[in-house]
Amino acid sequence: MTKKIAFQGEPGAFSHAAAHNLFPDEEAVGCVTFEETIAAVQTGRADLAVVPVENSLYGRITDIHHLLPESGLFIIGETYLRVEMNLLGLPGTRLEDIRAVQSLSVALGQCRRFIAERGLRTINGVDTAGSARQVSEAGDRSVAAIASRFAAEIYNLDVLASNIEDAEHNTTRFLVLSRDKVEASSATGKVKTTFVFRVRNVPAALYKAMGGFATNGVNMTKLESYMVGGAFTATQFYADIEGHPEDRSVQLAFEELGFFTDYFRILGVYPKTENH
Repeated sequence: MTKKIAFQGEPGAFSHAAAHNLFPDEEAVGCVTFEETIAAVQTGRADLAVVPVENSLYGRITDIHHLLPESGLFIIGETYLRVEMNLLGLPGTRLEDIRAVQSLSVALGQCRRFIAERGLRTINGVDTAGSARQVSEAGDRSVAAIASRFAAEIYNLDVLASNIEDAEHNTTRFLVLSRDKVEASSATGKVKTTFVFRVRNVPAALYKAMGGFATNGVNMTKLESYMVGGAFTATQFYADIEGHPEDRSVQLAFEELGFFTDYFRILGVYPKTENH
């Protein structure tokens, strides 16, 4: 039976490409917002969701850090997508025919050098995939879109120029979310564990809470803080570590963490994916 995989954006979005890479034989379901993407899994409209959590240029995706811990969903996997910006035009169009380029403002900003060298006029679009769709529908050979190669395939556009982004290391990390708790086995190789916690209101609580990971040799690859409930004094932390909760070193680190926290919850235990 075909599964439904929710993602945020229009067909051809980078999130769609990430979902397709992971689940090429399943049905992708586009959603307007991150809230709608998560709700699709919560309500059963989709089986899984693939959502971005951080980008090598722009850091964390703030919405996900706020939505995920309260969603009741579990992280069951991760993947990395190299974000390659391409100039897409109508079939048969030449690069020298292009006078204007349309895309999401962030994407336009990532391709400033290419745009400036060719003196192109910029048009702000709602997103990259939507811009590709609009270029395809409008039929104006002087206007191109900046979007993924996947979007070119979906909207029947030609790739006029590849990898036009200024930074070569633009990569986004995505998480796979499920209603069902599916934990990787500690025997399956490298494992990541993601959890959230709040420290108790005592001096040096965070410093002491982190000490257990250092003394037990547990590598923490991510630690983010954000406010909860709009209160400056209520801070929640989101963390990734390398290791499984069944590992003795992780057990000891979590035990020490417990002395200095008043809230702790594991969001997922899943196979670690290397960022190539």
